[in-house]
Amino acid sequence: MLDTGPQEFRALGLEGAPCPPVPAPLAGPGAAALRVGLLNNMPDAALIQTERQFRRLIGDGVALSLFSLDGVPRGPLARAHLDRHYASHRTLPEAGLDALVITGSEPRAARLDDEPYYPAFAGVVDWAARHTVSTLFSCLAAHAAVLHLDGILRRPLPAKHSGVYPCARIAPHPLLTGLAAIVPVPHSRWNELAEADLAACGYTVLRRSEAVGVDLFVREAGSLLVFLQGHPEYDGDSLAREYRRDVGRFLDGARETCPPLPEHSFGPASARRLEAFADAARAHRDPGLYAAFPSLDEAPPLPPAWQDAAAGLFRNWLALVAARRAAALPIRDRA
Repeated sequence: MLDTGPQEFRALGLEGAPCPPVPAPLAGPGAAALRVGLLNNMPDAALIQTERQFRRLIGDGVALSLFSLDGVPRGPLARAHLDRHYASHRTLPEAGLDALVITGSEPRAARLDDEPYYPAFAGVVDWAARHTVSTLFSCLAAHAAVLHLDGILRRPLPAKHSGVYPCARIAPHPLLTGLAAIVPVPHSRWNELAEADLAACGYTVLRRSEAVGVDLFVREAGSLLVFLQGHPEYDGDSLAREYRRDVGRFLDGARETCPPLPEHSFGPASARRLEAFADAARAHRDPGLYAAFPSLDEAPPLPPAWQDAAAGLFRNWLALVAARRAAALPIRDRA
C-alpha cells in the first residue's frame, strides 16, 4: 500500500508550517536553572537514543539528571553506560528536581502490573505526584501510571498503530500555547487507553487523532501529570528503524506476521521499494533475507513534520514548570 500521508498533511496545512514562538522556560537572567530528571527505562537497544532525543527536546538551559529504574533487565553494555552516567531511581528524593520525564520499558508480561519492576515504578509515580512541579509520562509509562493511579487498563489493538498522524487540539491548556490546532505526531503502540475511561477518572484529554485515539492528556494531582501516548521525541528515522526491526522479527520467527509500513512515513518510491521487500519476505521467510533489507539511503523516510510542534510542546511544559515553581517559592527565595 502506498502512503498518502503527505497529501493529508498538506490539506491540513501542516507540511513545512513553522511552529509559532513560545515562551522561554525561565524568565529573568537571575532565575535558577530548572532541575529536570529523565527516568529512562527503555530497552538496551533504545536506551542511548531515547536519552539523546529527550536531551534535544529539554534543551541546554536546564540541569538534566539521568536515572534508571532498578529491576529492568540489562545487558553488559547498557549496564556499563548506566553505571557511568545514571543514578538509581532510589536517589530521586535527594535530587532536588522540579520536574521529571519517565519513559516506558518494553513489556514482557501480559499485564503491566505483573512486570517485576512495577512496584518500584508505582512508588516513583506516587513520589512524583507529591514532590515534583510536573511529571511527564511517555507512552508505555503513561499506560503503567494510569493503571497504578486509577486502575485504568489499556486495551489491545487489533493491529499496531505505527506512523505519523494528525492530532487535533480538543481542549485549551498552557501546554498548547502557540501550537497549531492540528499537529502531526508519531505513534507506535500495540495498545490504547480509552478516552471514556480517562474522562471518568478525571483526566483531561488535550489532543486526539481520529485515526489512533488519545494523544495527549493531563491530570492535576498536586503535581501536573502529563501523559503522552505518542512519541513526539522521535528522530526522523525512528519509525523506519522500528519497521526494519519488526520485519527482522518476522523473518527470524519472533512474530507471526510481516508488519505493514508505518503510515504517512514514506514517499511513493520508498514505499514501493519496501513493499517489494515485504512481498519477498512473506513469500520466502528466511532470516538470511534480512541482509538485503533496503537501507535508509535506498528507501528514506519523509522529512519529520512533527519536530517543530514537539519542541514547542516541551518549551511550553518547561515554561509552565518554571512559572509554577516561581509561584510556589517564598518571595525571599526567588531569584
